[in-house]
Amino acid sequence: MKNTVKRIALIANQRPRSQEVFQKLSRMLRPYKQFELSRKNPDIVISIGGDGMLLSAFHRYKDQLDKVRFIGVHTGHLGFYTDYRDFELDLLVQNLLLDQGAQISYPLLQIKIHYQSGDVKEYLALNEATVRRTDRTMVADLHLNQVPFERFRGDGICISTPTGSTAYNKSLGGSVLHPTIEALQVTEVASLNNRVYRTLGSSVIVPRKDKIEILPLSDSTHTLLVDNHVYQVEQVSRFECQIYHRKIPFMASSKHTSFWERVRDSFIGEVEDE
Repeated sequence: MKNTVKRIALIANQRPRSQEVFQKLSRMLRPYKQFELSRKNPDIVISIGGDGMLLSAFHRYKDQLDKVRFIGVHTGHLGFYTDYRDFELDLLVQNLLLDQGAQISYPLLQIKIHYQSGDVKEYLALNEATVRRTDRTMVADLHLNQVPFERFRGDGICISTPTGSTAYNKSLGGSVLHPTIEALQVTEVASLNNRVYRTLGSSVIVPRKDKIEILPLSDSTHTLLVDNHVYQVEQVSRFECQIYHRKIPFMASSKHTSFWERVRDSFIGEVEDE
């Protein structure tokens, strides 16, 4: 960052520990002329809480990805986006002063809704987007890179990013992808598979250049879940998904915890040496 003054936005959830860290970090940053605490057009966004809070911060500033960097401070269990621990505030301030730390970035998912009217609406997801039928079984054609792949019948279809592969996708039986693999994952939600209706029945890894299209066979209302946001849409001709041309940039701790360590600690725990 070449600016003399860094504009820093602090955002925290309402849990007591997060609010305590928010107040402490605010007091630590205010004496420095190099920093200006402001949520308007920040250079750095510091999210205090967990991955859910970081998701909220991302959606608040997703239109400023060309100039903003994110920092996650976790006040509970180690997450996949929160890098600093709540007792590492001195290290965080020092890294801010020196503008140093691990510079990492993660792929994002772009979703375009093409309506029958010709209108197009776009969304961005850090974790995943899921399409569901609101009132009954969803029936939709799935196209991969313009190739008709399958006619899906079931509860819905989830498209996840590499970092999002550890979230809802994993609970659906999808694979865990390392974030350096720039690919999306398509995972079925309770698909109907019998002698009449057949789908692949497993998740599919789709490379960066390929588009994923979901073409509903019904004009009725569908639910689109984009991370922690819910939208009701109707008269949709297709949902188009692909990797976004920008990534989300993070200013991580110099003690950055590796992705596989996070996966192990989140889902497996301590591994005993034989």
